[in-house]
Amino acid sequence: MELSLLTFGLMALVVVVTPGPTVLLALSNGSKFGLGRAGFGILGAALSDAVLISAAALGLGAILATSAFWFTVVKSIGVAYLVWLGVQMLRSSGKLEPIPVDPILSRADGADGALVLLRKSLLVAVTNPKGYLFFTAFLPQFVIVSQPLLPQYLTLALIFIAVDVAVMLAYAGLGATAMKFVSERGARWIDRTCGGFLVALGIGLAFVRRSEV
Repeated sequence: MELSLLTFGLMALVVVVTPGPTVLLALSNGSKFGLGRAGFGILGAALSDAVLISAAALGLGAILATSAFWFTVVKSIGVAYLVWLGVQMLRSSGKLEPIPVDPILSRADGADGALVLLRKSLLVAVTNPKGYLFFTAFLPQFVIVSQPLLPQYLTLALIFIAVDVAVMLAYAGLGATAMKFVSERGARWIDRTCGGFLVALGIGLAFVRRSEV
């Protein structure tokens, strides 16, 4: 079992270290707001891991794998959100200042910019159907069906979240460190580069089919 968990941890590291939407957000947030503020976005990504793994354990990933309608619905939401978020970053001015309060969230419950960062990272992951299908296919390989499932899924979730948080902290730290040596113009290009990748990921997601995931 220990060897299987080690293998799972190594595979999780390979998956997470490859730049994806949440990693790009961590890099951008770190460069623009510093490591401390970027931590709220990382928390959002960690929560999304918990949501995706719970959904896979409950069989929701299997529903997306067999239902073209629901797969298309979730994918369309994910594409729209990724492209919208990427466009916002492409239009970034590069100013190194705290993000403004989200007016909608502010009116609703007085949340500040930290909640906005958390929400962005959470939504960018849970609106991507590939995450549900990935965990649905990935996790059962490390689960022993003859043993209680809940403790096993909980252990796998904690390992994956720990790896994900560590990697995103590294990316956010890289962004924060880079800002000590670049100008506001450099910050703008970091934001725009990450935004361009997010738009590309959104467009790529639009062409993904269930059989290809």
